Formats: sequence, C-alpha cells, structure tokens
Amino acid sequence: MFVLLRHLQHLRRSAALPAPARGGSLALRHVDCGSCNGCEHELTNTAGPHYDLDRFGLSIVASPRHADVLLVTGSVTTRMVEPLRAAYAAMPEPRLVAALGDCALGAGVIGDPAQIAGSADDILPVDIRIPGCPPTPAAIAEALVTAIELTR
Repeated sequence: MFVLLRHLQHLRRSAALPAPARGGSLALRHVDCGSCNGCEHELTNTAGPHYDLDRFGLSIVASPRHADVLLVTGSVTTRMVEPLRAAYAAMPEPRLVAALGDCALGAGVIGDPAQIAGSADDILPVDIRIPGCPPTPAAIAEALVTAIELTR
C-alpha cells in the first residue's frame, strides 16, 4: 500500500499541476432551479483532472449549512423559488450567490414563461455572474477561483 501511495505522489509531481496562486477555500452548494443540464455538464468538467477545482480549495458540499457559495443554474421556476430561498437562508454568513449560465442570469431563458419566476437576481442578491450557454469550464473555474477573493 505504501508503494502505491508513493507511486501516486510521484505521479502527481510528474503531472506538474501548478500550485494555486491564492490561499483559501470555498464550499459550493449547487441548486438546479430548472435547467437543461448544459451548465451541470460543464460544472462537472471543472471537477475533472484538467481543471481540478479541488486544488484551489473549491468543493461541492451536500448541505447549504456547510456552504459559502450558493451556485444557481437554470431559470428559476415558480416551484423552485421557496426551496432556493430556504437553501439561502440555511447558509451561514458571510454567503455568496453565483448565477451560472444565461438562464440563471435571465438572458436566453429556456422554458414556459408562465412557469418562470425570473432570474436568480430577482430572487436573491447575486454576487458572481458567470455568463454563457453553457459557460465553458474555464470560465466557471476562473469565476469561482476569483470568488475566493470576495470572501476575504
């Protein structure tokens, strides 16, 4: 087992991933408010080995009680307004809200207008805006890494 761990450590060094330029960490709570899943696929790619958000101290948590950032994707539907507000209320202070994708920002919304409550900005105070349909993993990673600075 120790040989395997030593080999893994050598493999990480040989991959030469750059060290994070900033210190700190953020816990992200993702809430899908009615998306087409395009943003979720790109968000999943940011956790992969090419972008590896964990090395910057960014991780997705299961509970809003442990989160620093509420990451909203999709158009906020009328049925998701209260769950979104409840997730935000459960977060400890200081807390940030990130709107990921054009639908969460209220631009290029997909869906029935009668079922759309509005953009994430209409429901909660949005601190981080990540435009795109869907945004690239690089844009998502850059916005979330710079969000660490907002918490200092």
